[in-house]
Amino acid sequence: MRRPLLTVLLLSLAVPAGAQQQSESYKFLQAVRDAKGNDVIAMMDRPGSTLVNTRDVANGETALHIVVKRGDTPYVNYLLGKGADANARDARGNTPMLLAVNAGQGDLIAILARARANPNLGNSAGETPLIRAVQRRDLGMVRELLAVNADPDQPDVVAGKSARDYATEDARNVTVAKLIAETPKRVRRAVSGPRL
Repeated sequence: MRRPLLTVLLLSLAVPAGAQQQSESYKFLQAVRDAKGNDVIAMMDRPGSTLVNTRDVANGETALHIVVKRGDTPYVNYLLGKGADANARDARGNTPMLLAVNAGQGDLIAILARARANPNLGNSAGETPLIRAVQRRDLGMVRELLAVNADPDQPDVVAGKSARDYATEDARNVTVAKLIAETPKRVRRAVSGPRL
């Protein structure tokens, strides 16, 4: 009888420490979602705070994913200044740059690129920000992405098509197709393996 009671007591003491850490992360992400700037700043300014790249356990989103989706430029700049990972991926492999394109937030492309966001990181389907911008028929975002070295020839993994392929196939979007066609193909280096 004493052993089960002791086990329950020990387990109940162990849970609050882990829950408390999760609770702090949850509170931070909730404050970001609710745009409670003062709360976010207070949490970020605590000595030793490592909350900036905290991930939501349900969807893998970081604070940067959240603010990019709503197009909150001041918050994006603040989080990047505090060390937010511009290449963080959520549970579906979406980067902040891909989410910016999905949300039609072309002005965030240059901001994320300055923070070393890679415009060629695809999500779990291999869809890159440039592929998505071409599919959206958004000439401005296509220009922005090409300006930050997005690769028009990088294929996705679902259809094996690149932004160039999608642009060429879309007869309704002649201007994007022309812009992509005028972009020179990148020279791909041959990959060599070890000699046996």
